[in-house]
Amino acid sequence: MDWNKGFSAKYYASFVDPQTWRDIETFNITGGSVKTLDSGLRCSADVDCINYQQTTERYVRLWLDAFQSGSAAHIPLFTGLAAAPERDIDGKLVSTPLTCYSVLKAAQDVLLPLGYYAPTGIPGAQLVKSLLSEAIPAPVTIIGDSPALSRYIIAEDNENRLSMSEKILAAINWRLRVQGDGRVIICSMAREVSAQFDPLENDSIKPQLKAINDWYSCPNVFRAIVGDTSAVARDDNINSPLSIPNRGREVWREERDCDLSENETLAEYAQRRLKEEQRHYLAASYERRFRPDVISSDLVRLNYPAQGLNGVFYITSQTIEIGYGAHTREEVVQV
Repeated sequence: MDWNKGFSAKYYASFVDPQTWRDIETFNITGGSVKTLDSGLRCSADVDCINYQQTTERYVRLWLDAFQSGSAAHIPLFTGLAAAPERDIDGKLVSTPLTCYSVLKAAQDVLLPLGYYAPTGIPGAQLVKSLLSEAIPAPVTIIGDSPALSRYIIAEDNENRLSMSEKILAAINWRLRVQGDGRVIICSMAREVSAQFDPLENDSIKPQLKAINDWYSCPNVFRAIVGDTSAVARDDNINSPLSIPNRGREVWREERDCDLSENETLAEYAQRRLKEEQRHYLAASYERRFRPDVISSDLVRLNYPAQGLNGVFYITSQTIEIGYGAHTREEVVQV
């Protein structure tokens, strides 16, 4: 498949056996959308179907079959927990909008025992896998060697398995990727681009782009505090548009009780957090052709110098329409 070109599409859904994680029965859908984010539940879907008969929660999988000049692709777009809270009845025709939640919802709904804490010295990804695997039926896989925690992380009131996982991932600077088939991947932050878009060889983006320069919410000084110790990171780079010399003023951000990963100093943590806070300086949104395996928290390279979008961008959210060409709306921030 050449994803830079158009294709014809067929969409349908299937029920998933939570024990084997395989499809067991298909049913038709008439439209909807799939959304992914870089935090929280990571993904969700809203789906329309006719005469949906289920009255309980079921795990479902949404499929795209794409066809293009003799080539074909069978792509899972979303797998998660579906509920039908309402029905629209017109005589014998019953239209049912399905609200579909991420597989991570099952982990979010389970509170941790009182007094739970994540101990030091254990790889953070291993702790996250244990937290998630005990609550969700989807397979959970670790890719790579995870850093260990250098400080205890103690559960707060109403802490659930997903929120504690988020804290551990933030400490080791790793992420969760929820695949279209529902598999949960625990891995490091993206370092390589997943796709490149430009007006010549990889022309997938519609001409209407929106770019936002958010100067005022981005700091150029970051102070990290742990106990009686603090570290300050400053942006003095003359080539950085947000730097102290270029802005002519300091904009501070502070964070207390920081959770550091293995072998990470407080100064390195402050520098990392400063870069993370600054990446929202240039944001953009656009519509493009569908690409499989490119979701929120991935990196893409944009080469549109005339529009001021040139470089590597981090995907914060993505919406795939279940319709003609699986058009994809994306929001990104520059790295």
